[in-house]
Amino acid sequence: MTDKEDIGARWEELGQMDRAALRVAWAEAFGDAPPHFLSMIFMRKALICDAQSRAFGGLTTDVKRALKAAAGGKQVRPPAPPIKPGTQLVREWNGRKYQVEVRDTGFVMNGEHFKSLSAIALQITGTTWSGPRFFALNGRAGPGT
Repeated sequence: MTDKEDIGARWEELGQMDRAALRVAWAEAFGDAPPHFLSMIFMRKALICDAQSRAFGGLTTDVKRALKAAAGGKQVRPPAPPIKPGTQLVREWNGRKYQVEVRDTGFVMNGEHFKSLSAIALQITGTTWSGPRFFALNGRAGPGT
């Protein structure tokens, strides 16, 4: 049985449970009894979410950070989409144009391989900058634009 089939079976199982059985399943999954005011539908959804996280992996650190910021009332920017290998990034800095090629293994500028765009921004400017910001990949341009 695949993880997807396991999750489907678990969802069916949760759908057949009464409130008492859901409370027991909650305590097993989360280590404590659920609050009394939770609806059965909410408990089922939380339990299936927990099962999916266990089967397929939980939230990434970036998503957790964004959720925490949003819960604190801060505005959250969507993450930048990944840059596909073969993409050419061009940036002008102090009158000189720099071209960077995106590869599966990192980035290449002037025949030199770099692990990150931040390393390239450091090479170009001599100071520490966010590489994605320097190349305006997150909607905000770096210095000198």
